[in-house]
Amino acid sequence: MEIGTARALDSEPVERIKAIVGRHYRVDDYYEVGREKIREYARAVQDQHLVHRDVAAAHDFGYPDLVAPPAFICLLGGTVQKILTDVLDGYSLTTAIQTDQTIAFARPVVAGDRLTSNLSLQSFRQAFGGDLMVVRNTVTDQHGAQVLVADTGLVARSAPTERDRAIAGALTALVRGDVVSAAGPMSTYTPISDTRWPRPQPRPSRYALPLAAVAVGTELPPRSVEVSLGDLVNYAGVSGDPNPIHWHADAARMVGLEHGVIAHGMLSMAFGAAFVTSWLGDPGAVRHYSVRMTSPVRLLDNARARIEFGGRIKSIDPESRTAVVALTASQGGAKIFGRATATVQLC
Repeated sequence: MEIGTARALDSEPVERIKAIVGRHYRVDDYYEVGREKIREYARAVQDQHLVHRDVAAAHDFGYPDLVAPPAFICLLGGTVQKILTDVLDGYSLTTAIQTDQTIAFARPVVAGDRLTSNLSLQSFRQAFGGDLMVVRNTVTDQHGAQVLVADTGLVARSAPTERDRAIAGALTALVRGDVVSAAGPMSTYTPISDTRWPRPQPRPSRYALPLAAVAVGTELPPRSVEVSLGDLVNYAGVSGDPNPIHWHADAARMVGLEHGVIAHGMLSMAFGAAFVTSWLGDPGAVRHYSVRMTSPVRLLDNARARIEFGGRIKSIDPESRTAVVALTASQGGAKIFGRATATVQLC
């Protein structure tokens, strides 16, 4: 999450927030996907598949240009937060915690796409001393067709305490001001009522695993990923997430992370996606990806962290030629992911 500045709320913030559940807003400008950004992001998430960096390989796989890794959509997160904060009339998301992320793909993102975010607050309720909400970003392309739908689960507080405000101010002071407060065309939006976005039919893949090669219970080859403080600094810049708890040990301890910095949740999710697609063979054949965040990846005293990934085939649908993969991710035996699944297209 991007660092923001808490603003004063009126006496009934919760009722105002509930009133906008289900309303939709379109970002006024688009995000144009470039080849170098795809390559940069793929390097940052340690995804080595050729379709992310070699145009000829992408063409061979049947794509018009480079294919973005599945979690690439996180690059729109800063815009989403800016607009959501405005829509929620100053509700501070500074200390919000991401709990879940689900991405349903109509097709993969490719270089040259002009992506438009269509935002809505899907749900809002108060429980366990916090505010639980789900934010939806329906991403459409230059033709108005749906590319993907991303649902993000958050836990926040409608009434920040003095300590929350002090922490927000201290964290903001660590980040360049033009990074925190940058506005621009993608910070404006328009309410919309027409939410009928055409959805393309899934394309078959020539390079994904064949249906006959998998069975319920099949184990994916395990994979481990190492991440350093330098990797987190690099990812913060590539993804546009400057929150210092991911690169500044004192900032992390300020918010109660006594062991120091933690990896971005979307970075861990991207590592998991790369684990699946390296086995699957075709990154564009992921149809659905969902992760519940259980625990962050911790870099104890800024040392390198090692994440172990595993998976198995949970179910197979012969008619649609799809399989559901149940994923695991752990660090030193501690679970990073709770319930995590990927639905993949087989050939």
